[in-house]
Amino acid sequence: MQLIVTREFDANSDLVWKAWTTAELLDQWWAPKPYRAETKSLDFREGGVWLYAMVSPENEKLWCRADYKNIEPEKQMSWLDAFCDENGKENSEKPRSFRTNVFTENNGITTVSITLQHDSLADIETMIEMGFKEGFAMGMQNLDELLVTLKNK
Repeated sequence: MQLIVTREFDANSDLVWKAWTTAELLDQWWAPKPYRAETKSLDFREGGVWLYAMVSPENEKLWCRADYKNIEPEKQMSWLDAFCDENGKENSEKPRSFRTNVFTENNGITTVSITLQHDSLADIETMIEMGFKEGFAMGMQNLDELLVTLKNK
């Protein structure tokens, strides 16, 4: 089962790519407000892992990991996304997704086509119940705002 999201960003592909691949930038936009993202470690390479937490206003942490599978700089990346503990041990009771992002630029506008592959419709329904749709939309809005800030530096 797949979910496909296509999103345009008013920035060149180099800047959008950096926002998706740099811990300091990911921490500024990845989590939906009022949550924030906090990277514990990021090894952005094929076979590398991004271990991070979504941190609530009460400082509760929901840990996640991204296991990078395929990377073509500024073109595409794929990773297995899963919930885990603070040491990166996967929580097999929660759904995971295989994500692929494809980046294309046209006249300074970068389109990111995001495909989320899930094992079952039940997994997608669980993710939606957990607030994925609203949270993902907020994250994309956060990225829009960050890119405006970065472009003006």
